[in-house]
Amino acid sequence: MCTNSNRDIDPVITPSDYACSIGDRFLRGVDPTSTAAGYRAGLRLRVLPTLGHTRLRDITTGLVDRAIDSWEATHSRSTLKNTIAALTRVLDEAVRDELIARNPVRDRADRRYRPNTELPQAKLIPAPDDVTRVAASCAEIHPSYGDHVMLSAFLAARSSEVGGLIVGDVDWENKMVTIERQCFPGAGGLSIKPPKGRRARRVPIIEPLEPVLRRLTTRRSRNLPLMRGPRDGVITTAALRDATGWDELVASLGLPGLRRHDLRHAGATWFANIGIPIHVVSDILGHASVETTRAYLHTDNTALQNAAARMNEHLREAAMSN
Repeated sequence: MCTNSNRDIDPVITPSDYACSIGDRFLRGVDPTSTAAGYRAGLRLRVLPTLGHTRLRDITTGLVDRAIDSWEATHSRSTLKNTIAALTRVLDEAVRDELIARNPVRDRADRRYRPNTELPQAKLIPAPDDVTRVAASCAEIHPSYGDHVMLSAFLAARSSEVGGLIVGDVDWENKMVTIERQCFPGAGGLSIKPPKGRRARRVPIIEPLEPVLRRLTTRRSRNLPLMRGPRDGVITTAALRDATGWDELVASLGLPGLRRHDLRHAGATWFANIGIPIHVVSDILGHASVETTRAYLHTDNTALQNAAARMNEHLREAAMSN
């Protein structure tokens, strides 16, 4: 039976028994509504099956490296990060309990997760018309899915931030939408908390989005959620993917590989491509650093076509002058 007491801990205890004895102590300071679940899963599904039988004091940096080698062969980067974080935190507790002198995970080899020898693929950034087509196809399954696509792209918002919008966040006088919360299903039910950047931000209402927002706000109480899914629940990226058959849908529209989060990148890129200063784009996205914003920006097809048209015009003028 598990206990949270650490008195008289066996000095040759295994990670399985030690994790059982400390319970959730290794999760101190971790967001219980989101991050904690990933750490628990990493500990339960990967750390303990791989290292749980080895005595704590026998876990070496080499053993940790080999464990990570086996995990990265079959798991995504985010899963791997959660797993390593869980192992690190458990062994940090063991250091504090003086069961080991140093945490071997902190001496592990630097590595590049799944090194890719192939050339990186160009980031696909849809044009506004492309997003409108995707939204229309999603709306055929349910109108809320189309609305979610439009809000994600034209507000450059995260899926959880779209879920956190209420009617009163739409300011028609100034034509702004205030994003000040995110809402998503979490451990223990629906979680509502500030956006990732921990501060509210305002996003201008773009004309293609006006009809959607008018429909969602007209004659509705200010405190009501701006939108919900078919069963009155928050639409997550996974729910949108499963309900719409997302990968097949976007491929059929000539946008293979388009991800749900790419809609936010698209909105950011549109703002930047028309000459909006990058510090303003950064504020719209809620980034603390302009450098983070730069990583979001990609050249879309429209910008490339405009560049080609200007270059062709320049070449024609040069030819005529010769």
